[in-house]
Amino acid sequence: MDLDLIDDKGHKASTVAASDALFGHAYNEALIHQVVTAYQANARQGTRAQKGRGEVNKSHRKPWAQKGTGRARAGQANSPLWRGGGKIFPSSPDENFSHKVNRKMYRAGIASILSQLVRESRLSVIEALAMESPKTKLFAQKIKGYGLEGTVLVVTEKLDDNVFLSSRNLPNVLVLETREVDPVSLVRFNHVLLTKGAVAQFEEMLG
Repeated sequence: MDLDLIDDKGHKASTVAASDALFGHAYNEALIHQVVTAYQANARQGTRAQKGRGEVNKSHRKPWAQKGTGRARAGQANSPLWRGGGKIFPSSPDENFSHKVNRKMYRAGIASILSQLVRESRLSVIEALAMESPKTKLFAQKIKGYGLEGTVLVVTEKLDDNVFLSSRNLPNVLVLETREVDPVSLVRFNHVLLTKGAVAQFEEMLG
């Protein structure tokens, strides 16, 4: 298939030949959900911890007599029913949240996301991305000149220092190298802008 190559003003200049398997893949919502969920789950550290009733620093003395006070009977202040008591099933700090997704499923999920971006006209291709000097204002004007509104994910084959310094203060723009792209970023941004070299790298990595 052919992807539209836009110029600095956002107009179609020519086309770029792209892989049908990568940019013309069928939409699989269940697979995309699994890949995105697994990526987010694998980013969790699993360091949260809670205390059980045996670990709470409370007295083990009976709070009041069993009978005669008119109040409900109580044995210890560390009861899970009491405020400040221990948890019934506390979370352990070594909890594992990781999800396993094999390589074939991951590649198919990324291809499905990229293909859906093409169908929704949210993916654009440019020849290259370069800045003569690190100027945030000039970089913002360049992105605006492409006609892209909202949040923009820029993917380049190699991140130039001037491009990185020019883009890091823009809250709605994120510049990544091809190898750093993840499914959450592809789904989260309104527009994805690829360089011609990034398209070739995607085909080499995921083809």
